[in-house]
Amino acid sequence: MSIAFPETISNDTEVDYQCVNINAKLPNQKRVSHPFEVDLESIKDAVRTILQAVGEDPDRDGLLDTPRRVAKMYAEMFGGLHLDPGRHLDVTFEENYDEIVLVRDIEFTSMCEHHLLPFRGVAHVAYIPNGRVTGLSKLARVVEEVSRRPQVQERMTQTVADLIEERLGSSAVGVIVKAEHSCMSIRGIRKPGSMTVTSSMRGSFRKDPASRAELMSLINQ
Repeated sequence: MSIAFPETISNDTEVDYQCVNINAKLPNQKRVSHPFEVDLESIKDAVRTILQAVGEDPDRDGLLDTPRRVAKMYAEMFGGLHLDPGRHLDVTFEENYDEIVLVRDIEFTSMCEHHLLPFRGVAHVAYIPNGRVTGLSKLARVVEEVSRRPQVQERMTQTVADLIEERLGSSAVGVIVKAEHSCMSIRGIRKPGSMTVTSSMRGSFRKDPASRAELMSLINQ
């Protein structure tokens, strides 16, 4: 078995804004990319409108630069919306290894699409190779880009599992995500510290209790 921790993963992810239809089924799984630019001016106008709507003066000293800051923040937080995160899994290496590969405690921050408030947590991503492996950092990059879009945790978990299953052809895939949601901790029910856990299991992780138990044991070490 193989386990990677966050400190073994490079953080040199390059932000590359591209417009990609990740649902398009093209020959040989290739995607066609087109340049995409976030409309920062429209976001700035919208932020000014919100500030005025809540009774604030967007022209006062403390708020003058707020629309620009918020526009840049949204461009960053939603930077994965027009990317194909599965492209990180296109490079694989032949390897005679058929045990669990697990990268655990991958930290992420995403944006809840219901209230546009952040949720933060960790993802544990595992697979059993079927003759080919990918770089460990690639799994972390997939999580990062999937999280950088308006999201719900359930869909995020399934999307990461779908991409690994599709691109790597693995005999087993397991993705577990644990996160705290601002929309529960700072508003509404206001229960800070409450955690949401979601999972998506494929192949032997779903069908074989012993294989699933081994994975959970590795995650909880």
